[in-house]
Amino acid sequence: MYPREIFIVLTKRLPNTTLFDMSCPFHNPTNPTDPFREPRERDGVLVNNFQGREIPMVLRHEDLRNAARDWRTFSSDAPFKVPIPTEEDVRTVRQLPLEVDPPEQQDYRALVEPFFNRAKLPEVIARMEMLVGELVTAVRDRDSFEAVREFAIPLQSRALAILLDMPDTEAKIWIGWGTHVFRDGDGASKGAALEAYTNALLDCAQAKPGSDFFSALTQAKIGDRPLTRQEMLGYCSIVYAGGRDTIINSITGIVAHLAHTPADFEYLRADRKRVIGASEEFFRVLSPVTHLSRQCTRDTEVHGVKVAAGEFVSLCFSSANFDATVFESPDEVKLDRRPNPHVAFGFGPHLCLGAAHARLVVRTLLNVLCDQVAKIDILEHTWKNEDEPSFTRQVAADRLEMKFTRL
Repeated sequence: MYPREIFIVLTKRLPNTTLFDMSCPFHNPTNPTDPFREPRERDGVLVNNFQGREIPMVLRHEDLRNAARDWRTFSSDAPFKVPIPTEEDVRTVRQLPLEVDPPEQQDYRALVEPFFNRAKLPEVIARMEMLVGELVTAVRDRDSFEAVREFAIPLQSRALAILLDMPDTEAKIWIGWGTHVFRDGDGASKGAALEAYTNALLDCAQAKPGSDFFSALTQAKIGDRPLTRQEMLGYCSIVYAGGRDTIINSITGIVAHLAHTPADFEYLRADRKRVIGASEEFFRVLSPVTHLSRQCTRDTEVHGVKVAAGEFVSLCFSSANFDATVFESPDEVKLDRRPNPHVAFGFGPHLCLGAAHARLVVRTLLNVLCDQVAKIDILEHTWKNEDEPSFTRQVAADRLEMKFTRL
């Protein structure tokens, strides 16, 4: 069981900030967030060896969207193998509705979509504003704080409790899980512990149902039958895993950018209507999910690379979000970018269930920072990479010592 336990006001925005600014440790030319530019422009595909399997990565925006729509050829019906790296060593249940194809996938999605849409309710928005305000206030007057573990993880965990209508006491347990429920530490033991913890929650919910997500699962029906316990666990697995490191990494990436680009901070402070568009640009640039895989149902070809039936391709969202044929000057952070058809939340039938929740967290964070904080400083930092044979992508802060200065 897991333990319980800028100060210059700008009237006009400065020129667009280049993403590869040497003053910014998160975005720099020696370790870029877009390592796919050359293969994307030259070939449209990059073959990488993932866990001993040669998998072509679909890199271009249009190609990715076409593949994401074509579930009959590029199937998600591959339990444990949609995430990269694969997760057969850390969980025993199929994640729902991620690892199912339409039309069954649509039935599974429709069952829980109303709960995820709670992020649009006024009362949920108000609770999120109160939470983020409390967390920013708590660190604002300190000489320093570590933004990953003392800010981003508590924010993600407690925000999830709001979404799932769970007590904040449960969030205190989730805070102890680190940045990823499987990959931060011993994945096999964490996975087993997570399933045991979730089974206990479902047992309690079944015995005494409430208004929370877990109670809803115990009362739900798919078609004319109740959900099996395995199906309930499959939903819970994606809730805990799918929206954890992605939101944590988004939070730290955003505060790091605002620390090193105070003009963007003041640009948002000057007009809060800009926050919505800015949030979408942050999701595009940070692309918290690098890629997910699809299993080919028939022999096919991806830009000249033959893929046999039963083998896999990768849909590389982080590459598609920097496709210069779609995004003008993709290496620039343009908080007023219009249009912005990014695929940070995926595309097609498997569009991220938690997108509304992630958007709410980021919008609320930006507004509260504009209300309370005059200046953000990074004091120390170390960054995490995805190191693969064919690419290295800087994805997140591992440690981020910061200071917020009161407005």
